[in-house]
Amino acid sequence: MRPLSLRAPAPRFLAKVVTVLAVTALAPNLSLSAQQSDSARIAELERRLESVTREIERLSLGADVVQADSSILGLGPAASKVYQVTQGVSIGGYGEILYENFAGEREDGVASTARDVTDALRAIVYFGYKFDDRLLINSEIEIEHANEAYLEFAYVDYMLTDNVGLRAGLLLAPLGLVNELHEPPIFLETKRSVTEQRVIPTTWRENGIGLFGTSGPVAWRAYVMNSLNGAGFTAGGLRGGRQRGTRALSESLALVGRADYVGVPGLLVGASAFYGGTGQGRRLAGEEVVANLFLWDVHADYEGNGFDVRAVLARASLNDARELNQLNALSGAAGVGDEMQGWYVEAGYDVLRTTGLAHQLLPFVRYEQVDTHRSTVPGVSEDAAQDVTVLSLGAAWKPIPQVVLKLARQIHENGARTGLSQWNVQLGWLF
Repeated sequence: MRPLSLRAPAPRFLAKVVTVLAVTALAPNLSLSAQQSDSARIAELERRLESVTREIERLSLGADVVQADSSILGLGPAASKVYQVTQGVSIGGYGEILYENFAGEREDGVASTARDVTDALRAIVYFGYKFDDRLLINSEIEIEHANEAYLEFAYVDYMLTDNVGLRAGLLLAPLGLVNELHEPPIFLETKRSVTEQRVIPTTWRENGIGLFGTSGPVAWRAYVMNSLNGAGFTAGGLRGGRQRGTRALSESLALVGRADYVGVPGLLVGASAFYGGTGQGRRLAGEEVVANLFLWDVHADYEGNGFDVRAVLARASLNDARELNQLNALSGAAGVGDEMQGWYVEAGYDVLRTTGLAHQLLPFVRYEQVDTHRSTVPGVSEDAAQDVTVLSLGAAWKPIPQVVLKLARQIHENGARTGLSQWNVQLGWLF
């Protein structure tokens, strides 16, 4: 992803004046062949004039504008703003409102009782303060569902060298593509993937400390964090095990690491992993249940030449699953599986790319498969409803890169034929 481009503010009229001068200087090179009509010449000049005007105005908007395809040190564009100021306060944010329209019947033909809903899902403010080139603080305060407040992350960075830094506080676990990069204009779909909710439990943050940095074309992060709490695991996955920094049990710690190749503009390819006990000191028959979890993923993301393509494969293995289910009083189809897997591929293309318009319109498709009962232990029966397939077809319209309106049809199926499809509309923004 491209780095942020921040310039000093300039009046709009100045951009127009400079644009006219630039096009006048270029006019001799814009002449068309003698066979072309005057109207074709004028149309070509107007197209180039508009293109240059947009570019100069973009450059003149100043440091308050965040480029929607920019990321620094693994964070989303708005969350990265503190890294761009010379010193002092930075403020950014994002938000999303989601409308969900559910089908009247499940895939097996049984009538659905689900009601259509509209949710002011998230409104976020990032506050940061940069003391100098080596030391800063960054934080995210989130309001969910219009009235629930959370501290999403809050940490201190100290640069040990030009390429290596120390980070401590409430940290985002650096797994997958969405957990650190979850601002709505960044991804195409109206909702976050099932893989990055049930297997990678986005949004996932824990208290911890670690190092981050770059080595040539590779960006990396390595943390020690309080681990997940296995008491919250269910047949549906790991999501309930998040502790969110709230009096987090820390009897069990975890190692978390990530490495990404970012040497080609617009391309990110990498892998990440989590390993730690999830028993958090609980005992069964006098013996501690460690319940080590090994969670890993491989991921790729490409944005360029009008294309927006991403893919994730995530897999989790849980030992002591039988004992953990006993502690959690779970059995049968409600028990926690000892292996889970999810993957998806998402692709879109900007059909307005060659029109000269400032807008973007990206039809997209996403195909996903998730199974949180990929393997089960004795005492747990495989629940076919946990073997999920989701096909999404939709489009994302961006009048500017920081604002998006999305429409999608999600077709949900599972092994028990109880899937419920839906239409979604999402309004999202960042600043």
